[in-house]
Amino acid sequence: MMFQVEVINTRASPARVVSKSYRTISVNSVSSNITIMIYRTTSWPLNLYGCQTWSLTFREERSLRVFQNRVLGRVFGTKRDEVTGEWRKLHNEELNGLYCSPSIARVIKS
Repeated sequence: MMFQVEVINTRASPARVVSKSYRTISVNSVSSNITIMIYRTTSWPLNLYGCQTWSLTFREERSLRVFQNRVLGRVFGTKRDEVTGEWRKLHNEELNGLYCSPSIARVIKS
């Protein structure tokens, strides 16, 4: 059980390093679709290697979901609120609506 948490954290660490560049990529006038393709081809293999043998606990699934939401937040950026006119981060439901693909945890479970 503890070994599996260490494996997920070990795999997520290089993926986090790669994900820090997504804001730079998305800010530099690259479309979000291309940034999503880069995310799926760089981070997913790092996180999903050996996932056929995993049995996810709720805590591990949550950490994968948090990682994915952070990456998507960097890719899609902020949004201007209609009511207040201030810039705000997108909520997780909005990010998932824009992403239109299954989450990492769902892929591991299937």
